[in-house]
Amino acid sequence: MTKKTPPAADAPASYGDAVQQLEQLITRLESGQLPLEELLGQYQRGAELLHYCRERLQVVEDQVKVLDDSGAPAEP
Repeated sequence: MTKKTPPAADAPASYGDAVQQLEQLITRLESGQLPLEELLGQYQRGAELLHYCRERLQVVEDQVKVLDDSGAPAEP
């Protein structure tokens, strides 16, 4: 059994939203203009978004596997 973390209050609305937030965050991080405290906070937010995206992708991958398995002919 995998441990689920409770959804954060600022969780992205969708996978696409999370990717967009990550892209914006990366641009800010790469600018080199953030103070250290904000840099660390933004890095943490990026890790949270990445975790969200990976979880969503895993769910979709599992669904595809189920569909593939249900459509495959049974082996003798």
